[in-house]
Amino acid sequence: MSQVFEPPFRAIFWKMLGFTLAILVVIWIVLQGLVAGFVELPYAWLETALSILTGIGAIFALGFLIAPISALFAGLFQDDIADIVESRDYPGDRPGKALPIAQSIGHTIKFTGVVILGNLFALVLLLVPGINLIAFFAVNGYLLGREFFEFAAMRFMPAEEARALRKARGGTVFLGGMVIAALLAVPILNLVTPIFATIFMMHLYKRLASGSAI
Repeated sequence: MSQVFEPPFRAIFWKMLGFTLAILVVIWIVLQGLVAGFVELPYAWLETALSILTGIGAIFALGFLIAPISALFAGLFQDDIADIVESRDYPGDRPGKALPIAQSIGHTIKFTGVVILGNLFALVLLLVPGINLIAFFAVNGYLLGREFFEFAAMRFMPAEEARALRKARGGTVFLGGMVIAALLAVPILNLVTPIFATIFMMHLYKRLASGSAI
């Protein structure tokens, strides 16, 4: 976790956050424009009040989109994050290869879907006492662990072998995913989840690949 806030990764975070906020501002402006254009009220003060309430409501609604949108942009920087981890922590190892463009885009879309699913579960399960936390961590532990570990492994081996390794060490990968899910559950900190998870799973893959005990 301490590596997330070091200069190389911090630079990626600011890029990711900048893109995310730009998209959210555009969405907010469009929503405000739609309300102003399609809702007509008899009094000007009512229109002003509606505009203010809509703006506040939109801000809260867009707050739930921060994590998935930042995940989308973070996916575009995953190979950069992995390269930094390898160069500074494993300089003597064979360097991994960035995923091909088509595969990288597909992985980014799939990863974003996983984060959206995780956030939806977080919202829905808050209303279900007793099983909310258990279900949230179980589902996201599996999904996040699978996606991030396979990304790390695919830099060094074909996708089929990466999946086989993940299944062979499924318990360890699942526990790693639970750690990522714990960060995802914390507002504000969940913005760094994609960066943390990539760093974390790169280290986990390296330990498993070298045969180190976990």
